[in-house]
Amino acid sequence: MRYGILLYDGVEPIDVGATFGVLSMARRVEPRLSFFGIARSAGTVVCANGLRVVADHGFATCPEMDILVVTGGPGWSAAAADPETLAFVRRVAAGTAVASICTGAMILAGAGVLDGRTATTKREVIATEIPPVEVLRERHPTVTVIETSVVQSGRVVTSGGVSLGIDGMLHVIAQLHGADVANETARILEYQRAWAANRSALPPVLSEHMPLAAK
Repeated sequence: MRYGILLYDGVEPIDVGATFGVLSMARRVEPRLSFFGIARSAGTVVCANGLRVVADHGFATCPEMDILVVTGGPGWSAAAADPETLAFVRRVAAGTAVASICTGAMILAGAGVLDGRTATTKREVIATEIPPVEVLRERHPTVTVIETSVVQSGRVVTSGGVSLGIDGMLHVIAQLHGADVANETARILEYQRAWAANRSALPPVLSEHMPLAAK
């Protein structure tokens, strides 16, 4: 099972951790799982506040994947307005399961992937910012926006903000590899209590449920 993780300048470092980090731990449980980073061009991506990570592939040379995961962060606004990025997301989503964590949902919405679907995104911000969940509602009226931890609408998964990206990834792992793999991954992450608490307070919503991909 191959995960492609979309990166861009201004991605939030915790979103890098919530994707690569969770998958790295999951691979200890399910060694057949693999993942790689994707950006407009292969090479260095500058995260919010300066951390540098390396994308394995550019859009033009990206290999096939079983699911595309779109990260979030302050750079989402530029990525959601970039024709090349939106075209790539649109092309992959046409035949592949997709997921977003945090404000990665804004990029999916910009590409039209969330049209007619139910979705969620980041809620909590500092006093001078507008919550992305409100921006999603205002800019994309065809999207039914709800405030919860994880939403699955068909083969599209969106998650809430920041640390809820971990919940989003665990949900995807459960869908693609089974609940046992997801639960064991949560255990070795020492996240099972937080995951249970989040699911109780912000229950995941499954709309038009169908398998994300063949296991």
